[in-house]
Amino acid sequence: MSILTILSFILTLAIYGLICYYIGYNGWAWVKSTKLPRYKKTYIIFIISLSFSFIIGRLLPFQVIEILGGFWVAIVGYSLVLLPVANLFYLALKKKGVFWIGIVVLSIYLFIFVFGSINAWSPVVREYEVEIDKPSTQEDVKILMVSDLHLGSLVGRGHLERLVTIVDQEQPDIVLVPGDIIDDYVEPYVKKNMGEILGKVKAPLGVYAVLGNHDYYGDDMNPIINEMKKINIRVLQDEFITINDAFTIVGRNDKTDKQRLTMSELFKAVDTSKPIILLDHQPYDLDVARDQGVDIHLAGHTHRGQLFPANLITDRIYENDWGYLKKDTMHSFVSSGFGTWGPPLRLGSRSEVMVINVSFTGK
Repeated sequence: MSILTILSFILTLAIYGLICYYIGYNGWAWVKSTKLPRYKKTYIIFIISLSFSFIIGRLLPFQVIEILGGFWVAIVGYSLVLLPVANLFYLALKKKGVFWIGIVVLSIYLFIFVFGSINAWSPVVREYEVEIDKPSTQEDVKILMVSDLHLGSLVGRGHLERLVTIVDQEQPDIVLVPGDIIDDYVEPYVKKNMGEILGKVKAPLGVYAVLGNHDYYGDDMNPIINEMKKINIRVLQDEFITINDAFTIVGRNDKTDKQRLTMSELFKAVDTSKPIILLDHQPYDLDVARDQGVDIHLAGHTHRGQLFPANLITDRIYENDWGYLKKDTMHSFVSSGFGTWGPPLRLGSRSEVMVINVSFTGK
């Protein structure tokens, strides 16, 4: 580890520590304005515990700690906006009104937690119609695309049951999963027997997936692929498969994989006269994909920022950070995802499944 890396880590930790102190200080100022019991040492221990909860929750898969850590991340993020505004109001009111300012701030947090939880756990179906001007042995195909499941300690069997219900209602011809099946480690998936539920996701033409960055982070790629194989979900790794001689699905390894093929290497043996659907977890290289003859580009990864205003940042980073974009003859779809990462909350985004009705119009 280089000295620069160590110094960067120390600086990041120091800044984070100051932010947590700032939040804790404001919290204690409000507690003192109330009739609540004032146990300062207990309060300090509580704030310190919350400050480390996210890190501990990622290292030790205890659901309660991971939930607390996720909510704490949201509190830290929104506190950087809310607390300075609250402090300005406090000064404008000549250092009065601490109690009611605090009530307003807590009410905003409550709204974020309640509304954010609803958005996270009540998925919607977004439907699209596209045409591909290439010949095919069938007239159309109904695709159900679901990305970023993040199955783990937080997103589990209950949320998967919602996915199964949607698939049963929509009756797609094929289900495609462009990455982040697992949230870093496969152990919670296995321990909770989530395969029993995910295995109910079926379609006549099959279920196909690629790995996302979080499927790499825990170094559990092979176990993940094996678990998917048990329930007839085929994970494509820099490879392609032609379905009923009608269209071809190309599955690209995630950008995290430094050994992944270039787009031109991946498409060397692909017959681009057939309709081509590309699964690529991160929505980069749209121009390159279009030039290779891709007709439909499916991705996730962005979560549409997950929590406002992060969606404004993803909108600047990616050409298509969410939804549908047509680039010449190529159709790009980026899903905000089905699960969550970090806070089990969504604000400015929604848990979703995309249904894409494709018509093949070429002669």
